[in-house]
Amino acid sequence: MRQNQSLTGNLDWPLFIAVLLMMGIGLATVYSVAYDANHPNIFDFSHKYGKQVMWVAVSLFLGLLVFLIDSDIYRKFALPIYLFVLSLLILVLFMPAVNGAHAWLGFGSLGIQPAEFAKIGTAILLARYLGTLNINIQSRTTVAVSNGIILLPMALILLQPDAGTFVVFTSFLFVLYREGVSFDPLILGVLNAILPTRFGRFSSTWLGSHFIPILFIVIFLSIITLLISNTTVQFDWLPGQGIQGIYALIISIALFCILAFIFMRVIFSRRDRNRAAVIAVLGFVLASGLCWTVDYGFDQLASHQKERIELVLGLRVDPDGDDYNRNRAMAAVGSGGLFGKGYGNASVSSLRTNHVPESETDFIFCPYAEEWGFAGSVVLVVLYLFMMLRILVIAERQKAAFNRIYAYCVAMILFYHFAINIGMNIEFAPVIGIPLPFLSYGGSSMMSFSIMMFILLKLDSQRKDVLS
Repeated sequence: MRQNQSLTGNLDWPLFIAVLLMMGIGLATVYSVAYDANHPNIFDFSHKYGKQVMWVAVSLFLGLLVFLIDSDIYRKFALPIYLFVLSLLILVLFMPAVNGAHAWLGFGSLGIQPAEFAKIGTAILLARYLGTLNINIQSRTTVAVSNGIILLPMALILLQPDAGTFVVFTSFLFVLYREGVSFDPLILGVLNAILPTRFGRFSSTWLGSHFIPILFIVIFLSIITLLISNTTVQFDWLPGQGIQGIYALIISIALFCILAFIFMRVIFSRRDRNRAAVIAVLGFVLASGLCWTVDYGFDQLASHQKERIELVLGLRVDPDGDDYNRNRAMAAVGSGGLFGKGYGNASVSSLRTNHVPESETDFIFCPYAEEWGFAGSVVLVVLYLFMMLRILVIAERQKAAFNRIYAYCVAMILFYHFAINIGMNIEFAPVIGIPLPFLSYGGSSMMSFSIMMFILLKLDSQRKDVLS
């Protein structure tokens, strides 16, 4: 229920100005990278900077439309919005492949990526579901439905395939963690089905309630598996003999679990000692199963995906071949020095030299860093950090759970894009095709992030109108 209606009442001006500033920086960078002396007019729509002007204008127009719509609409029509973007994800699978992926819906010479807008639909429905009054956050149904909302578009995006957007969808797990969703109901259901010991309805496990720390453990074990799975481990006491890396890792996990079991038997009370065996066995099964799965799954990846992972992990070195993009992007970033070469003076990353492919899209950070140097890069990073922190501030001051959850979704999506894209440019992350928000050339990214941000600004502007 609303107390009053206004277009920009209580608008968060710091975040609004930051969004406009980012759009301006992005447009200026695209103009510099793609500049053609024969067509210097920035409004020349035959060139990329002209098209980017159009996308910025369209995005601002869509932002205006968002402010004309009452914020209750997004909550009431969350499911139809979600189903609409899912239908686009299905439709795009039947479109002709572009660069090996069925990710684009073409409209004449233009096209959009439905996966970019699927993030908005998923965030809205997840916020609508978890923000429902009287919902039991610890029930098996809640866990299954909230994860289903995330997994369904992820599966369709994987079919395209679009590895970058697929990874971004894991950001919603952090939102579930923030809202107190636990995997305990599912884990306990499995344990009760396979173990003689019955766990009560209100029992809890460390695994289920701490799945984000578990996620980092999973990442760590996955990296270790990839690093040693195809190697042979030699032992001094067994000359001339060796064990394949994956088996050596499984043996190491088994030894660790045995030591953990002994330690738990010592510190646990007599009543809880049986739990030590369950924890040790379950830990071994899950950890070793993960290693086997990662080893097998890696072998099933497409060759170019395997090569990118191997390059990031240092298992392969190919600076003039498969790792050319990251190598040249890193060279462009480094060539900027402390204060850069100046606006319009990028040489390594300019489209005119074409040393860095896709320098106006996925690698937009490297021409910016080349022109403005380390100092300018710090300013850009600070701006992104300001935006993310501001969104968190907005999230925590909301009266409505729907608004808060949606804000956290936006913050995590922005963080993933920011961290992975810049990581790609400085050899900290694999090249998986993630645009830098508001800077990268392209209509889908610009429009989706603009709509996402303006919905947040609209929800926040009417936060005081909600009667508690």
